[in-house]
Amino acid sequence: MTPGGYSPTIWAGLLGTPLLIAVGQVLFKLTSETTGEFGARGITALLFNPLLLAALAIYGTGTIIWIFVLKAVPLTIGYSFMALTFCFVPLLASLFLGEALTLRYAIGAVLIIGGMLVING
Repeated sequence: MTPGGYSPTIWAGLLGTPLLIAVGQVLFKLTSETTGEFGARGITALLFNPLLLAALAIYGTGTIIWIFVLKAVPLTIGYSFMALTFCFVPLLASLFLGEALTLRYAIGAVLIIGGMLVING
């Protein structure tokens, strides 16, 4: 067992699910850049967009993992880990989309992690 009495598998789920959600968000952004106009043709094309399909598969996988995590962890504890998406998305957006990381982001990420430590401490 590891801190909090949770197995390494549960810890992987607590940290991995927000990461999967963040990857999905980056893929949604990439999908948006290839999306046509709103209408029957655009929606049909969107439904077959490989980026969207990958994003949905990753989200779905994260959701399934999350269900098993919640079996072992109280929701009030587990859900605080979802705040990590606010840390992971900007990092991934910087790496894959060239978006800038700012001092505000760094301060916000530190505050989020600090809040998680308070909640889970």
